[in-house]
Parts: sequence; structure tokens; C-alpha cells
Amino acid sequence: MTKPTSHIRLSNPVHLLATGFGSGLSPIIPGTMGTLAAVPFYFLFMQFGWWVLLSAAILGSLVGIYLCGRTSDDMKVHDHGSIVWDEFAGFWITMLLVPSTQWQVVLTGFVLFRFFDMVKPWPISLLDRKVHGGFGIMLDDVVAGLMAMVSLWLVNHWWLSSLL
Repeated sequence: MTKPTSHIRLSNPVHLLATGFGSGLSPIIPGTMGTLAAVPFYFLFMQFGWWVLLSAAILGSLVGIYLCGRTSDDMKVHDHGSIVWDEFAGFWITMLLVPSTQWQVVLTGFVLFRFFDMVKPWPISLLDRKVHGGFGIMLDDVVAGLMAMVSLWLVNHWWLSSLL
């Protein structure tokens, strides 16, 4: 039996982006590695302002529908763990309400996004099961990012801001 990742070609720009520049090919916790790979891009966007982060989150989510769907089709597996572009967009969404470069805030956003993405509380779990294709791959992480974004704002408002 052929491994799904054998269909991935990092020379293909769609596969390269969908796998988070190869970070999703990590043999351990590929979703976490993909989210980790999104962090330097977050810092880069923040150098140019919040609107660049917002633009990246929106554009990344929209383009991600194609990237993830196409790569999933090429791999012949729905939402394989190595497809992590959805984690990139989800993390960037997480950081929208508290756009900070302070490590405590970024780390908290990272942990909150990974929590919602892995645990998949309702409605994320429902979306993960019911919505398919590239849209489905992206949608559960976009919603996880939105839930993490609100949670980060609350944590920052009630706790982090008093520490920093």
C-alpha cells in the first residue's frame, strides 16, 4: 500500500504551501509543527502592521481552500495530517484581536489555538465530520482560530495584561 505522503512533491508550489513548507511532514505532531512554522510569518506580518496580518488571515483562508483541497485530492486522503496550511491561517486568525509581538501573548495564542484545533469542541467537531473537501479542511481550523481569538482576548484582558 502506498503512503499518502508519497504523493507529495515539495517542488509543487501547491504541495509546498499546503504542507507548511514541509513542516507538516514531521513524523511527530505535524499540526503543532505546522502552527509553529506559522509563527515566524506572524512576526513578519506584524512588522508591517495589523492590516497585513488581517489580509494574510483572510487571503490565507481563501487560498487555503484550494491548496488543501488539491493536495488532499493528490494524496487521495481527506485532511491528511501533513496538510497544515489550515493551521497557518487558524493561528493568524487567533492573533487578530491581540496583535502583539510579546512572547507571552504569542505563546498563549499558540497554546489556545492548538487546544481548540486538537480537542475540537462543538461546533468544530461537527464541522470536521460534516464538511468535506478543501472548504471543510479549512473551516474547522478557521472556527478553531476564531474561538482561540476570543479566548486570547479574554485571557489577555483579564490576566496577561496585568502581568505585562
